[in-house]
Amino acid sequence: VQLQASGGGLVQPGGSLRLSCTASGFILDDYVIGWLRRAPGKEDEGVACVSSSDDTTDYVRSVRGRFTVGRDKAKNAVYLQMNSLTPEDAADYYCSADLIPGPCTFASSTYYRHRGQGTLVTVSS
Repeated sequence: VQLQASGGGLVQPGGSLRLSCTASGFILDDYVIGWLRRAPGKEDEGVACVSSSDDTTDYVRSVRGRFTVGRDKAKNAVYLQMNSLTPEDAADYYCSADLIPGPCTFASSTYYRHRGQGTLVTVSS
């Protein structure tokens, strides 16, 4: 299972970015996908997830209303749309996957079986 996050970059406060998570060798629809981030000097933080069963989503409080996670099934990808970015959102962002049934209600979790390489998000004026 190989995952790759992309779409990071430099954005001004208040700006938006759309991250993508792609996979090789397996179908993302079969997995719950979580987006995690790691800011400099801090531990991993789960921020959002989307279930495999019915595409339900969950978000941690700090990003709820600003971030949206969803699937692009035609592209075998999962995206994370990030709006109204603040400097506190700056981090390496990773997508992770696991075979967990049922709805995703654990956005803050960092315990996934598979994790891909990250993409750096910088929020600065």
